[in-house]
Amino acid sequence: MKRPLLVAVVAQFVVGLLFPGASAAAPAMSYVALGDSYTAAPGLLDPVPGSPPLCTRSVSNYPHRLAAATGWELTDVSCASAATVHMTTAQYPDQPPQFDALSPRTRVVTYQIGGNDDNLFQTMVMSCVALNLGNAADVGTPCRDAWGSRFSDDIADNEPAMGAAIARIGTLAPNARVYVVGYPAVLPESGRCYPQIPLSTGDIAYARGVEQELNAALRRQAEANGASYVDIYTPGIGHDACRDLATRWVEPPVPGQLNATPVHPNAAGQQATANIIGEAAA
Repeated sequence: MKRPLLVAVVAQFVVGLLFPGASAAAPAMSYVALGDSYTAAPGLLDPVPGSPPLCTRSVSNYPHRLAAATGWELTDVSCASAATVHMTTAQYPDQPPQFDALSPRTRVVTYQIGGNDDNLFQTMVMSCVALNLGNAADVGTPCRDAWGSRFSDDIADNEPAMGAAIARIGTLAPNARVYVVGYPAVLPESGRCYPQIPLSTGDIAYARGVEQELNAALRRQAEANGASYVDIYTPGIGHDACRDLATRWVEPPVPGQLNATPVHPNAAGQQATANIIGEAAA
């Protein structure tokens, strides 16, 4: 068990010894979930009551599942389309900066942000799919040919801001254990599944590489700024959007179920993420 969590558990134990019956009334661990749509889980019903409608925050997302399993007191401020800038700048009039939720009282933080910086994921998905429409013959790498190193360059340009944001969490929540959560395996490790994912084999490899670069940047900045990186990608290999409905953790561009969002984790993916973070925090 990591030190901040251990200290809190020991403190509750000591209170129970000195004041029998008081441990039941001890405050729960304060947990703040920061993130974008991969955290908020749009499409998974039902929405969190009272949450900003545009954030499409679900009661079935991994922060809520993790809080239910651990008993942590959850403050979920994740929001669809959030980028690193929205940690310190309001995203909508009813969605203040996500860092406003942090305080010295916070004991656990999960942070999953970066895929929307410079509209990285949205641009790559929409462009790569459009450039491969009708490419049933699996010809070439039209998306890589069009974009080249652009996405990699954007990640490199944005990495210092990622690091600064993670460092800021430590300042605002000095007593918290911080878990930087990577993005899951969206695409298969080899081959393709056209038309379920309408990309050529080469462009699947290209897009997969971009996601891995983003995860590597998040890992570097977590390790450089005193946070723990939680690898969701590796456990998710074999659960990508090319798999059947019973196996995949991420939906393809045309989801196979009603309560899901294209190219986002489904209910199984949210549960798997909660389980992986829970194991990392144990």
